[in-house]
Amino acid sequence: MGAEILIVDDEPANVEVLEQELADAGYRTVSAASGEKAIEISQKRQPDLVLLDVMMGGIDGYETCRRLKAAQATRAIPVIFLTALGDSFQKVRGFGAGAVDYVTKPFDNEELLARVRTHIALRREIHRAKDVPGPARGDPLVGNLQRVRAQIAQVAPTDSTVLIQGETGTGKELVARAVHEASARRGRPLVAVNCAALPRELVESELFGHEKGAFTGALQQRRGRFELAEGGTLLLDEVGELPPEAQAKLLRVLQERSFERVGGTQTLRADVRVIAATNRDLQAQVGAGRFRSDLFYRLNVFPIVLPPLRERRGDIPRLVQHLAEKAARKLGRELEAVSPAFIERAGAHDWPGNIRELENVIERALIMSGGTLLDGSDVFSAKEAPAPRVEGTLEAMERAYIVRVLEGAGWQIEGERGAARILGLNPSTLRGRLRKLGIRKTS
Repeated sequence: MGAEILIVDDEPANVEVLEQELADAGYRTVSAASGEKAIEISQKRQPDLVLLDVMMGGIDGYETCRRLKAAQATRAIPVIFLTALGDSFQKVRGFGAGAVDYVTKPFDNEELLARVRTHIALRREIHRAKDVPGPARGDPLVGNLQRVRAQIAQVAPTDSTVLIQGETGTGKELVARAVHEASARRGRPLVAVNCAALPRELVESELFGHEKGAFTGALQQRRGRFELAEGGTLLLDEVGELPPEAQAKLLRVLQERSFERVGGTQTLRADVRVIAATNRDLQAQVGAGRFRSDLFYRLNVFPIVLPPLRERRGDIPRLVQHLAEKAARKLGRELEAVSPAFIERAGAHDWPGNIRELENVIERALIMSGGTLLDGSDVFSAKEAPAPRVEGTLEAMERAYIVRVLEGAGWQIEGERGAARILGLNPSTLRGRLRKLGIRKTS
């Protein structure tokens, strides 16, 4: 059964047009002629999305949106303003009230449907992320990220290449999944590959496949990630780690939409949308000669930048509550409240590992708290130990920090107390960084 959309407008003709368009697209609809009625319906039916007019009798659309976002039962429902008021001040006011998007009348039907589809898919992806255990699936879109949501809505219906930039742990993969789920390729696979975790000598084979006998150990033909993603989306995570040879071959695929397997002569077509993600400044990498400028411009068609957690401290209380509830479900624990002291101390930290680090700390604090109140002061006491000052290049600082964490973890990479979990990285990603930085246990 299709998603249900609440249409809020006091003009019956407008409601009728929207009902017909949405019904033709497979959605169920319910309508309300006032803000008060919309709030009542939303609390009872929990629609998947609200299309909200601004100018109505009684409370206007802005106040209706604020009340929906203030109530626990309706807070998560995405709201799209649909109004003839198109100036920038009104749009800012709409986003400030909590809307995820703002469409100006008269609107293009296909554009509106694309935005509706995007925000419904995004909400469902977030709900799936809540139910997946493990530290890698924190929800980065909890909080005031309307710009990111709007960018996803803009680019998802297209086939344009997307470059998602952000520090480790900001949720780049979740954004990539949201783009894929809201696109016309959503019925085809989303294939993700972590470029940093691939051995240098096997990168091209992993991406483009190889023929039998192409190199020692190639005992049979193998399809690469581009073939596996045919008709769908390929996520190149940590794309800045690709070696120069693979960068050149990737550039050709983006330009010509074709490639050959390693050791092969047959040219294969690539009907694949590419989404790249990186925690590095690719422009700086280009300047340093470590990344091809032509490849950067091919990838940077539509950039989406995820801000680090330290730049969105106002979202921390909501993130803490959301992640604490998620951790409690995972651990089978009852959670009645989060202590104000925990939220205050969380808001004072810089969180270099961003949401992933916050998620790990909350889970650890919940385990240590024991009861139904999340306190975890011992967790913050451990985090507040002063770190030694490190000077030099960014790479030298990164190397020193990773070594210090490894030494503190007894050079254990995986596990609850392993360095990968402390750093907020997948173990394979950390091993890739160790190889790149030449870090080895001395003795």
